[in-house]
Amino acid sequence: MPSNKHQDSSGPHQEERKHRRFDLQFPVHLSFPSSGTVHQLDAISRNVSIGGLLLRANDSLLPHTQVSLTIDVQDPRLRRPFRLLGEGEVVRVERLESGAGFAIAIKCKLPIADMENHLPAIG
Repeated sequence: MPSNKHQDSSGPHQEERKHRRFDLQFPVHLSFPSSGTVHQLDAISRNVSIGGLLLRANDSLLPHTQVSLTIDVQDPRLRRPFRLLGEGEVVRVERLESGAGFAIAIKCKLPIADMENHLPAIG
């Protein structure tokens, strides 16, 4: 019987995913309204797709929080770093097993599809 190698590594939320994810670790800065003021949270992307991203952060956010995000794209293969701006909604928050922060899933309002217009071909 053939084994499905992706089943074990896909995680419990695989059925919800519509887009292929890429393991990319970039600094991400979030801004979001709370109690009448704008708050900030810095995170690191764990993976990115054209429809959203998964972040690791020291603090958590409430699901359904609307966020503005800035992704600082840095890679030695790029001529220079650049920034991507977007907006999205927190769809899931989980405490990391290590106890060192939170995993925050964000669904983007608009696809990150035009990222390819900013990135030169890599590899």
